[in-house]
Amino acid sequence: MKNNSLWIVLQRMRMPFLVIVSTYFISMIGMVMIPGLDSNGKEYHMSIFDAFYFITYTATTIGFGEIPYAFTYSQRMWVSFSIYFNVLGWFYGIGSLVALVQDKLFIEEIAKNKFLKQRKNLKEKYILVLGYNLITSEIIKKALESGIRAVVIEKDQAKVQELLLENYTPLVPVLNADVYSPLALEMAGIHSIYCKAVVSLFQDDTLNTRIALTVKLLNPKVKLAVKATTYGNVETLQDIGVEIIENPFDIIASQTNKALNQPHLLRLERWIYGSSELTAPLMRFPTGKYVMCGFGRMGEVIYKVLKENGLEVKCIEHDSAKLKNLTEDEKNDIFFVENYDKKSLLDIGIEEAKYIVIGTKNDTINLTIALKAKKLNPNIITIVRENEMEDFSIFQTDKIDHILMPSRILIDKTINAIIRPSADVFVKNLNIISDNDAQNIIKMLLDIDKNPILFELKITEDESFELYRRLNNKAIITLNLLRKSLTEKDHLNNVFIFLILRKSEEIILPSWEEKLQKDDIVLIGCDEHAKEEMELITNNFHEFEFAYVGREYTALQNLFTRTTQTT
Repeated sequence: MKNNSLWIVLQRMRMPFLVIVSTYFISMIGMVMIPGLDSNGKEYHMSIFDAFYFITYTATTIGFGEIPYAFTYSQRMWVSFSIYFNVLGWFYGIGSLVALVQDKLFIEEIAKNKFLKQRKNLKEKYILVLGYNLITSEIIKKALESGIRAVVIEKDQAKVQELLLENYTPLVPVLNADVYSPLALEMAGIHSIYCKAVVSLFQDDTLNTRIALTVKLLNPKVKLAVKATTYGNVETLQDIGVEIIENPFDIIASQTNKALNQPHLLRLERWIYGSSELTAPLMRFPTGKYVMCGFGRMGEVIYKVLKENGLEVKCIEHDSAKLKNLTEDEKNDIFFVENYDKKSLLDIGIEEAKYIVIGTKNDTINLTIALKAKKLNPNIITIVRENEMEDFSIFQTDKIDHILMPSRILIDKTINAIIRPSADVFVKNLNIISDNDAQNIIKMLLDIDKNPILFELKITEDESFELYRRLNNKAIITLNLLRKSLTEKDHLNNVFIFLILRKSEEIILPSWEEKLQKDDIVLIGCDEHAKEEMELITNNFHEFEFAYVGREYTALQNLFTRTTQTT
């Protein structure tokens, strides 16, 4: 693979090279065979070296004169022929060279070789991102901020250029190839020990499934984050063994249910995902009549959640194909309309509704409906789907109360699942926490800081050396150690423990007396000071000793201990 560009050069330039060599050879033979006259008027024949030297500077139109003696008319006639003959050969060779450097295949091979060199020099953890768009670009940025590199495969050359113009720091290697090509995946390092995960978030479920199958066949151990928008495809991906299956509409349904019944739990979830701050207003959905515009995948899941909660819902949809398989009960609530105009909104009861959910795939239509709804019912609360991330500033107006962004959900879900897997596990287990408990957790976090830090502590030899060493030596250490202060003996830092993630179990909201084990991943909320001291305790011998036994471990104590052991 790495020599493909060389073989292209040899193949394309073989004939031009032979032509130039042939013109030189014929010209040199003529110069050797045609007799000349020396300074004494005697006949002589030019040597091979002299002929080569003369033709070399003459054929390239440099011209240093006649050597070693002035030429006869026969020689000059042959030189005139050789000049034109060789210039034509050079024109052909240079033209072929220009055509080669503009050849698409040659340029692709040069780019592949450059990519391979960049990827092989990458000796850090990275994620392999398939396809480049606004969603994956945000994922790449967040990964780089977290210290994880990225490698991209993208088929569209225009998008490859977009990525290069983005000028990421550090560099993001990109390969222009089919995302499902086994060869491309191998070139991108699917087998590399540094490849942390593969991300495939295409709109086409079939393409995502094909990629998942290919990746799992090439490397069953690599973690996969794949988008799925239908329950059937979710089951297929589960059977394949995909670890992270991302259905944004499932998440929207879950968040809608929480907004109706557990708003504090929803606030906590959104903060963990990084979608909002802890001080953000509650996303609380009241009871009452709901009207909906759009019965696509998002509209369908929201409709079902609202109906399961016993709410009155009326929906309009202008695509008749989406209404073919409605149940009898759904036919009483969902109606076909030609346009989402004022009459259609009035017919489904916009004036007495409390909420309107607008979920079409067109942002312009969604914004237009929201403005019409506010005019017809100034008190109505609008929930609007945003499809394109570029439109976010337009959606942030007084006319829009809540924005639902499937693309933003994909970004947050992917980042948490790959970069902070314990956070993703905690969100999956939120259903075991009551709304009152969530409210208390939020209060405790706000007591720590208005914007507390959420991070993972990995008890490994690389990231928590001293703590790992002590556990390896059978020391009994509890979570309580992580909140010990290094400045005051009896003082505790502001720390909240969400989860301990182990290979064999997941401990949600553990007690401070929970014993730590090697390779634990602890999800922690704290302030900056507590995080700094925690890092010192887990990695420094003396700081650990102070937190563990409550005093400095001095050199004199060390000497006494060794003396006692020797005795």
